[in-house]
Amino acid sequence: MIKFARVKSNTIPLMIIYSRNRRLRTNAAIRALVQETFLTTNDFVMPIFVMEGENKQEAIASMPGIYRRTLDLTVKECKELFSLGVKAVNLYMKVSENLKDNRGTESWNKNGLMQNTIKAIKDAVPEMIIMPDVALDPYSIYGHDGIITNGKVDNDATNDALVKMSVSHAEAGADIVAPSDMMDGRVAAIRTGLEESGFTDVGIVSYAAKYASSFYGPFRSALDSAPVDNQEIPKDKKTYQMDFHNSREAIDEVLKDVAEGADIIMIKPGMPYLDIVAKVRDVIDLPIAVYNVSGEYAMLKAAAQNGWLDNDKAIIESLTCIKRAGADMIFTYAAKEAAILLNG
Repeated sequence: MIKFARVKSNTIPLMIIYSRNRRLRTNAAIRALVQETFLTTNDFVMPIFVMEGENKQEAIASMPGIYRRTLDLTVKECKELFSLGVKAVNLYMKVSENLKDNRGTESWNKNGLMQNTIKAIKDAVPEMIIMPDVALDPYSIYGHDGIITNGKVDNDATNDALVKMSVSHAEAGADIVAPSDMMDGRVAAIRTGLEESGFTDVGIVSYAAKYASSFYGPFRSALDSAPVDNQEIPKDKKTYQMDFHNSREAIDEVLKDVAEGADIIMIKPGMPYLDIVAKVRDVIDLPIAVYNVSGEYAMLKAAAQNGWLDNDKAIIESLTCIKRAGADMIFTYAAKEAAILLNG
Protein backbone atom coordinates (compact mmCIF):
# COMPACT_ATOMS: atom_id res chain seq x y z
CA MET A 1 0.00 0.00 0.00
CA ILE A 2 1.35 3.43 -0.90
CA LYS A 3 0.40 6.68 0.81
CA PHE A 4 1.56 10.12 -0.23
CA ALA A 5 2.91 12.95 1.89
CA ARG A 6 3.20 16.57 0.80
CA VAL A 7 6.56 18.13 1.51
CA LYS A 8 6.66 21.78 0.43
CA SER A 9 5.71 21.75 -3.22
CA ASN A 10 6.68 18.17 -3.95
CA THR A 11 4.63 15.04 -3.44
CA ILE A 12 6.83 12.19 -2.15
CA PRO A 13 5.52 8.62 -2.01
CA LEU A 14 5.92 6.99 1.41
CA MET A 15 5.88 3.19 1.38
CA ILE A 16 3.94 1.60 4.24
CA ILE A 17 4.95 -2.06 4.26
CA TYR A 18 2.25 -4.57 5.20
CA SER A 19 3.84 -7.56 3.49
CA ARG A 20 7.14 -8.26 5.24
CA ASN A 21 9.00 -11.39 4.15
CA ARG A 22 11.26 -11.07 7.16
CA ARG A 23 8.40 -12.02 9.49
CA LEU A 24 8.90 -15.66 8.53
CA ARG A 25 12.66 -15.43 9.18
CA THR A 26 12.33 -14.11 12.74
CA ASN A 27 13.65 -17.18 14.54
CA ALA A 28 14.79 -20.75 13.94
CA ALA A 29 11.40 -22.29 14.77
CA ILE A 30 9.54 -20.17 12.24
CA ARG A 31 12.21 -20.75 9.60
CA ALA A 32 11.85 -24.50 10.15
CA LEU A 33 8.07 -24.30 9.69
CA VAL A 34 8.41 -22.76 6.24
CA GLN A 35 11.50 -24.65 5.06
CA GLU A 36 10.93 -25.95 1.53
CA THR A 37 13.82 -28.36 0.96
CA PHE A 38 14.95 -31.11 3.32
CA LEU A 39 18.23 -33.00 3.03
CA THR A 40 18.42 -36.50 4.54
CA THR A 41 20.75 -39.47 4.39
CA ASN A 42 18.21 -41.13 2.08
CA ASP A 43 19.30 -38.69 -0.63
CA PHE A 44 22.90 -39.92 -0.85
CA VAL A 45 24.77 -42.37 -3.05
CA MET A 46 28.42 -42.83 -2.07
CA PRO A 47 30.95 -43.42 -4.87
CA ILE A 48 33.56 -46.00 -3.84
CA PHE A 49 36.93 -46.86 -5.40
CA VAL A 50 38.08 -50.48 -5.14
CA MET A 51 41.53 -51.94 -5.85
CA GLU A 52 43.16 -55.35 -5.82
CA GLY A 53 44.85 -56.71 -2.70
CA GLU A 54 43.97 -57.24 0.93
CA ASN A 55 43.74 -54.99 3.99
CA LYS A 56 45.06 -51.92 2.17
CA GLN A 57 43.84 -48.43 1.45
CA GLU A 58 45.45 -45.60 -0.48
CA ALA A 59 44.58 -41.96 0.06
CA ILE A 60 43.64 -39.95 -3.04
CA ALA A 61 45.68 -36.79 -2.63
CA SER A 62 43.33 -34.54 -4.60
CA MET A 63 40.26 -35.75 -2.67
CA PRO A 64 40.92 -35.46 1.09
CA GLY A 65 39.14 -38.16 3.05
CA ILE A 66 38.61 -40.42 0.01
CA TYR A 67 40.49 -43.69 -0.49
CA ARG A 68 41.01 -46.58 -2.83
CA ARG A 69 40.35 -49.69 -0.72
CA THR A 70 40.77 -53.41 -1.17
CA LEU A 71 37.63 -55.54 -1.23
CA ASP A 72 37.74 -56.49 2.46
CA LEU A 73 38.02 -52.85 3.59
CA THR A 74 35.37 -51.83 1.06
CA VAL A 75 32.92 -54.22 2.72
CA LYS A 76 33.79 -52.76 6.11
CA GLU A 77 33.21 -49.24 4.76
CA CYS A 78 29.83 -50.25 3.32
CA LYS A 79 28.73 -51.60 6.70
CA GLU A 80 29.62 -48.27 8.30
CA LEU A 81 27.89 -46.28 5.57
CA PHE A 82 24.70 -48.28 5.99
CA SER A 83 24.78 -47.79 9.75
CA LEU A 84 24.92 -44.02 9.11
CA GLY A 85 21.86 -44.16 6.84
CA VAL A 86 23.65 -44.11 3.46
CA LYS A 87 21.86 -46.92 1.68
CA ALA A 88 23.40 -46.85 -1.81
CA VAL A 89 26.91 -47.08 -3.26
CA ASN A 90 28.30 -46.45 -6.73
CA LEU A 91 31.27 -48.73 -7.51
CA TYR A 92 34.44 -48.04 -9.51
CA MET A 93 37.36 -50.39 -10.01
CA LYS A 94 41.09 -49.59 -10.15
CA VAL A 95 42.01 -52.14 -12.80
CA SER A 96 45.51 -53.58 -13.09
CA GLU A 97 47.31 -52.57 -16.28
CA ASN A 98 47.81 -56.18 -17.37
CA LEU A 99 44.02 -56.66 -17.44
CA LYS A 100 43.33 -53.75 -19.80
CA ASP A 101 42.68 -54.08 -23.53
CA ASN A 102 40.82 -52.22 -26.26
CA ARG A 103 37.54 -54.10 -25.79
CA GLY A 104 37.38 -53.98 -22.00
CA THR A 105 36.90 -57.74 -21.77
CA GLU A 106 37.82 -57.78 -18.06
CA SER A 107 34.67 -55.73 -17.38
CA TRP A 108 32.43 -58.79 -17.85
CA ASN A 109 34.72 -61.34 -16.18
CA LYS A 110 32.43 -63.26 -13.82
CA ASN A 111 35.30 -63.50 -11.34
CA GLY A 112 36.52 -59.96 -11.87
CA LEU A 113 37.11 -57.40 -9.14
CA MET A 114 33.81 -55.62 -9.81
CA GLN A 115 31.77 -58.80 -9.77
CA ASN A 116 33.43 -60.08 -6.60
CA THR A 117 32.94 -56.70 -4.92
CA ILE A 118 29.22 -56.68 -5.73
CA LYS A 119 28.84 -60.20 -4.33
CA ALA A 120 30.79 -59.41 -1.17
CA ILE A 121 28.81 -56.27 -0.39
CA LYS A 122 25.51 -58.04 -0.98
CA ASP A 123 26.54 -60.88 1.30
CA ALA A 124 27.58 -58.49 4.06
CA VAL A 125 24.92 -55.78 3.68
CA PRO A 126 21.99 -57.33 1.77
CA GLU A 127 19.86 -54.17 1.87
CA MET A 128 22.58 -51.92 0.46
CA ILE A 129 21.65 -50.70 -3.05
CA ILE A 130 24.58 -51.39 -5.36
CA MET A 131 25.02 -49.29 -8.49
CA PRO A 132 28.14 -50.38 -10.39
CA ASP A 133 29.56 -48.05 -13.01
CA VAL A 134 29.13 -49.24 -16.58
CA ALA A 135 31.84 -47.82 -18.86
CA LEU A 136 34.98 -49.15 -20.45
CA ASP A 137 37.48 -46.44 -19.50
CA PRO A 138 38.90 -48.18 -16.38
CA TYR A 139 39.39 -51.34 -18.47
CA SER A 140 40.67 -49.70 -21.66
CA ILE A 141 44.30 -49.42 -22.73
CA TYR A 142 43.28 -46.09 -24.27
CA GLY A 143 41.39 -44.66 -21.29
CA HIS A 144 38.26 -44.09 -23.36
CA ASP A 145 34.70 -45.06 -22.49
CA GLY A 146 34.45 -47.01 -25.73
CA ILE A 147 36.21 -49.35 -28.11
CA ILE A 148 38.62 -47.69 -30.54
CA THR A 149 38.20 -48.65 -34.20
CA ASN A 150 40.24 -46.89 -36.90
CA GLY A 151 41.16 -44.12 -34.47
CA LYS A 152 37.57 -43.37 -33.40
CA VAL A 153 35.29 -44.42 -30.56
CA ASP A 154 33.10 -47.14 -32.05
CA ASN A 155 29.58 -46.50 -30.73
CA ASP A 156 27.80 -49.72 -31.67
CA ALA A 157 30.66 -52.09 -30.84
CA THR A 158 30.91 -50.36 -27.48
CA ASN A 159 27.20 -50.89 -26.84
CA ASP A 160 27.65 -54.63 -27.32
CA ALA A 161 30.39 -54.60 -24.69
CA LEU A 162 28.29 -52.49 -22.30
CA VAL A 163 25.45 -55.02 -22.51
CA LYS A 164 27.82 -57.85 -21.54
CA MET A 165 29.18 -55.75 -18.70
CA SER A 166 25.70 -54.84 -17.41
CA VAL A 167 24.41 -58.42 -17.51
CA SER A 168 27.54 -59.54 -15.66
CA HIS A 169 26.87 -56.95 -12.95
CA ALA A 170 23.26 -58.09 -12.67
CA GLU A 171 24.37 -61.72 -12.35
CA ALA A 172 26.66 -60.69 -9.47
CA GLY A 173 23.76 -59.02 -7.64
CA ALA A 174 23.68 -55.38 -8.75
CA ASP A 175 20.42 -53.56 -8.08
CA ILE A 176 20.85 -50.77 -10.63
CA VAL A 177 23.45 -50.49 -13.39
CA ALA A 178 24.89 -47.05 -14.11
CA PRO A 179 26.04 -46.54 -17.71
CA SER A 180 28.22 -43.41 -17.69
CA ASP A 181 29.68 -43.81 -21.18
CA MET A 182 27.37 -41.54 -23.25
CA MET A 183 27.14 -43.87 -26.25
CA ASP A 184 24.06 -43.35 -28.40
CA GLY A 185 21.41 -46.03 -27.94
CA ARG A 186 23.12 -47.82 -25.08
CA VAL A 187 20.15 -47.57 -22.70
CA ALA A 188 17.90 -49.47 -25.13
CA ALA A 189 20.64 -52.02 -25.74
CA ILE A 190 21.27 -52.57 -22.02
CA ARG A 191 17.55 -52.72 -21.21
CA THR A 192 17.05 -55.33 -23.92
CA GLY A 193 20.04 -57.34 -22.70
CA LEU A 194 18.82 -57.31 -19.11
CA GLU A 195 15.28 -58.29 -20.10
CA GLU A 196 16.47 -61.13 -22.32
CA SER A 197 18.69 -62.40 -19.51
CA GLY A 198 15.82 -62.42 -17.03
CA PHE A 199 16.87 -59.36 -15.01
CA THR A 200 13.61 -57.48 -15.33
CA ASP A 201 13.95 -55.90 -11.88
CA VAL A 202 17.46 -54.50 -12.38
CA GLY A 203 17.20 -50.77 -12.99
CA ILE A 204 19.21 -48.35 -15.12
CA VAL A 205 20.45 -44.97 -13.95
CA SER A 206 21.41 -43.39 -17.23
CA TYR A 207 24.03 -40.66 -17.40
CA ALA A 208 21.83 -38.86 -19.90
CA ALA A 209 23.34 -35.38 -19.61
CA LYS A 210 27.01 -35.97 -18.88
CA TYR A 211 29.14 -33.06 -19.92
CA ALA A 212 32.75 -33.04 -21.13
CA SER A 213 33.88 -31.21 -18.02
CA SER A 214 37.14 -30.05 -16.49
CA PHE A 215 35.75 -30.99 -13.06
CA TYR A 216 36.56 -34.72 -13.46
CA GLY A 217 40.33 -34.46 -12.93
CA PRO A 218 40.62 -35.95 -9.41
CA PHE A 219 38.39 -38.89 -10.37
CA ARG A 220 40.52 -39.79 -13.37
CA SER A 221 43.68 -39.67 -11.29
CA ALA A 222 42.02 -41.99 -8.75
CA LEU A 223 41.44 -44.65 -11.42
CA ASP A 224 44.14 -43.77 -13.98
CA SER A 225 41.31 -43.58 -16.51
CA ALA A 226 42.16 -40.42 -18.45
CA PRO A 227 42.58 -40.79 -22.24
CA VAL A 228 46.16 -41.69 -23.13
CA ASP A 229 48.28 -39.33 -25.19
CA ASN A 230 48.17 -41.04 -28.57
CA GLN A 231 47.94 -39.15 -31.85
CA GLU A 232 45.85 -41.88 -33.43
CA ILE A 233 42.92 -41.58 -30.99
CA PRO A 234 40.85 -38.68 -29.62
CA LYS A 235 42.75 -36.79 -26.91
CA ASP A 236 39.59 -36.13 -24.90
CA LYS A 237 36.00 -37.34 -24.56
CA LYS A 238 34.29 -34.52 -26.43
CA THR A 239 33.09 -36.78 -29.27
CA TYR A 240 30.65 -38.48 -26.89
CA GLN A 241 30.28 -36.36 -23.75
CA MET A 242 28.23 -33.18 -24.09
CA ASP A 243 29.46 -29.67 -24.88
CA PHE A 244 29.17 -27.51 -21.76
CA HIS A 245 27.88 -24.61 -23.87
CA ASN A 246 24.60 -26.47 -24.56
CA SER A 247 21.38 -26.93 -22.61
CA ARG A 248 18.67 -27.78 -25.19
CA GLU A 249 20.81 -30.74 -26.21
CA ALA A 250 20.56 -32.04 -22.65
CA ILE A 251 16.78 -32.17 -22.87
CA ASP A 252 17.05 -34.13 -26.12
CA GLU A 253 19.48 -36.61 -24.56
CA VAL A 254 17.26 -37.04 -21.50
CA LEU A 255 14.06 -37.62 -23.45
CA LYS A 256 15.75 -40.22 -25.66
CA ASP A 257 17.04 -42.14 -22.65
CA VAL A 258 13.61 -42.03 -21.02
CA ALA A 259 12.11 -43.46 -24.21
CA GLU A 260 14.78 -46.19 -24.27
CA GLY A 261 13.88 -47.43 -20.80
CA ALA A 262 15.97 -45.53 -18.25
CA ASP A 263 14.61 -45.67 -14.69
CA ILE A 264 16.65 -42.77 -13.29
CA ILE A 265 18.22 -39.86 -15.18
CA MET A 266 21.68 -38.61 -14.22
CA ILE A 267 23.02 -35.09 -14.73
CA LYS A 268 26.77 -34.64 -14.31
CA PRO A 269 28.51 -32.47 -13.03
CA GLY A 270 26.34 -30.97 -10.31
CA MET A 271 26.82 -27.47 -8.89
CA PRO A 272 27.85 -25.72 -12.15
CA TYR A 273 24.94 -27.40 -13.96
CA LEU A 274 21.99 -26.72 -11.68
CA ASP A 275 20.27 -24.84 -14.51
CA ILE A 276 20.22 -28.14 -16.42
CA VAL A 277 18.81 -29.94 -13.38
CA ALA A 278 15.98 -27.42 -13.09
CA LYS A 279 15.17 -27.59 -16.81
CA VAL A 280 15.11 -31.39 -16.81
CA ARG A 281 12.94 -31.42 -13.67
CA ASP A 282 10.36 -29.37 -15.58
CA VAL A 283 10.06 -31.90 -18.41
CA ILE A 284 10.27 -35.36 -16.81
CA ASP A 285 8.66 -37.17 -13.89
CA LEU A 286 11.36 -39.84 -13.50
CA PRO A 287 13.76 -39.57 -10.57
CA ILE A 288 16.76 -37.34 -11.22
CA ALA A 289 20.23 -38.14 -9.90
CA VAL A 290 22.88 -35.44 -9.80
CA TYR A 291 26.59 -36.19 -9.52
CA ASN A 292 28.47 -33.85 -7.18
CA VAL A 293 31.73 -34.67 -8.94
CA SER A 294 35.31 -35.03 -7.76
CA GLY A 295 36.37 -31.54 -8.83
CA GLU A 296 33.52 -29.94 -6.91
CA TYR A 297 34.46 -31.96 -3.82
CA ALA A 298 38.17 -31.11 -4.22
CA MET A 299 37.49 -27.37 -4.53
CA LEU A 300 35.36 -27.31 -1.38
CA LYS A 301 37.94 -29.30 0.56
CA ALA A 302 40.82 -27.10 -0.61
CA ALA A 303 38.96 -23.94 0.41
CA ALA A 304 38.05 -25.45 3.79
CA GLN A 305 41.62 -26.56 4.46
CA ASN A 306 42.80 -23.02 3.79
CA GLY A 307 40.21 -21.60 6.16
CA TRP A 308 38.30 -19.86 3.37
CA LEU A 309 35.09 -21.85 3.90
CA ASP A 310 33.40 -23.55 6.83
CA ASN A 311 33.69 -27.20 5.74
CA ASP A 312 30.55 -28.52 7.46
CA LYS A 313 28.28 -25.65 6.49
CA ALA A 314 29.51 -25.62 2.89
CA ILE A 315 28.88 -29.36 2.48
CA ILE A 316 25.31 -29.19 3.75
CA GLU A 317 24.51 -26.01 1.80
CA SER A 318 25.91 -27.28 -1.49
CA LEU A 319 24.06 -30.61 -1.27
CA THR A 320 20.82 -28.91 -0.24
CA CYS A 321 21.09 -26.58 -3.24
CA ILE A 322 21.43 -29.57 -5.56
CA LYS A 323 18.29 -31.10 -4.10
CA ARG A 324 16.46 -27.75 -4.25
CA ALA A 325 17.21 -27.55 -7.99
CA GLY A 326 15.30 -30.80 -8.55
CA ALA A 327 17.52 -33.76 -7.62
CA ASP A 328 15.93 -36.82 -6.05
CA MET A 329 19.31 -38.34 -5.19
CA ILE A 330 22.87 -37.06 -5.06
CA PHE A 331 26.00 -39.03 -5.88
CA THR A 332 28.59 -37.35 -3.67
CA TYR A 333 31.98 -38.07 -2.12
CA ALA A 334 30.72 -36.12 0.89
CA ALA A 335 27.94 -38.66 1.58
CA LYS A 336 29.55 -40.17 4.66
CA GLU A 337 30.60 -36.82 6.09
CA ALA A 338 27.20 -35.28 5.39
CA ALA A 339 25.45 -38.25 7.00
CA ILE A 340 27.48 -37.79 10.16
CA LEU A 341 26.59 -34.08 10.20
CA LEU A 342 22.89 -34.73 9.62
CA ASN A 343 22.78 -37.42 12.27
CA GLY A 344 24.09 -34.89 14.76
